[in-house]
Amino acid sequence: MYHFDREYNRRNTECVKWDVMSEDILPMWIADMDFEAPAPIYEAFVKRANHHVYAYSKLSNEYYQAVIDFMQRRHNFHVEKDWIVFTPGVVIALTLGVQAVTEPGEEVMILSPVYGPFRGATTACGRKLIESPLVNNDGYYTIDFDDMEKRITPNTKAFMLCSPHNPVGRVWTKEELTKIAQFCLKHNLYLIADEIHNDLVFKDHIVMNNISDELAEKTILCTAPSKTFNLAGLQASNIIIKNEELRNKFKTLLGNLHVGSANAFVDSVVIAAYTQCDQWLDELNEYIKGNLEYFAKEINSIAPLKMHVPEGTYLAWVDCRGLKMTDEELTAFFKEKCHLAFNGGTFFGPEGSGFVRANMACPRSYVEEAVKRIKAGVASL
Repeated sequence: MYHFDREYNRRNTECVKWDVMSEDILPMWIADMDFEAPAPIYEAFVKRANHHVYAYSKLSNEYYQAVIDFMQRRHNFHVEKDWIVFTPGVVIALTLGVQAVTEPGEEVMILSPVYGPFRGATTACGRKLIESPLVNNDGYYTIDFDDMEKRITPNTKAFMLCSPHNPVGRVWTKEELTKIAQFCLKHNLYLIADEIHNDLVFKDHIVMNNISDELAEKTILCTAPSKTFNLAGLQASNIIIKNEELRNKFKTLLGNLHVGSANAFVDSVVIAAYTQCDQWLDELNEYIKGNLEYFAKEINSIAPLKMHVPEGTYLAWVDCRGLKMTDEELTAFFKEKCHLAFNGGTFFGPEGSGFVRANMACPRSYVEEAVKRIKAGVASL
């Protein structure tokens, strides 16, 4: 049994989540976890550090095999070594993916609200964004396929999917993913699938490539150990591109930026994560699920706030529209009245107005304290 209840002091470590906030703020915003790494990961860091030389590094055959075996074991997803392209993060992969499958002026479709960098990955390189809003059914979001058909144009060349979805917490069903695949194939779209939260789920997650062999040939699948094992600072992602021509185009763009090399710790740490930490991950998911269920129960008892229990991720999407505040007022309320740091909903697009995203990957004591502060804040209004 791992001790996820243990509080771990992260202040004064140049930690983005904690050290940009004043001491009175409980930070529950940026998506990393407040849990200690499992022992095999820590030991892999120490062992590599004890070598005392940290020069240019490459990835071993054992690294690629660890990725392959993990994907097969955890997701029933067959991957071959050649399909794996290392990048220092998923966000850069989204950006390069857009450039690999579209030309300036062409369109990329997304489902909104969605993780903020989806927009920058598209617009920063001169592409146009087509947003199809998700349907909010009392906190449970679904895809409006009729709306997607209405919005697509002959200039739309790619579809960018977040699966599981950040911030609304949906784990898309086989039926939903099949309809997405059919939509992409019908309109001859490339698919860029961000599956960075694919291990943090409370129901079955289906890898997009397992839905359609035909679409897999036009898919850039973004995966990483970063969310799963709290390794964002390691800067390591595994982008899976089955089609050789598409993969080579992506690799050329990556090579032009000279950012495709792994640091000295990546190889040994990721091997440890993917080969020795399954039990930790299983227990982590149970703990986070408990945090989310507790938080949702408490939030739904604080009128007029509302929240639906997510099916995946460790992120709570809280509907605060009943407070009748502007987004600026909402941010100030949580920070100044509740002494909490959440992500404002508009980071995820206009459909996020009136919402906040709260990070539940932390000891239960933090969640309980957050509830206490929210209750007091709302009562003071």
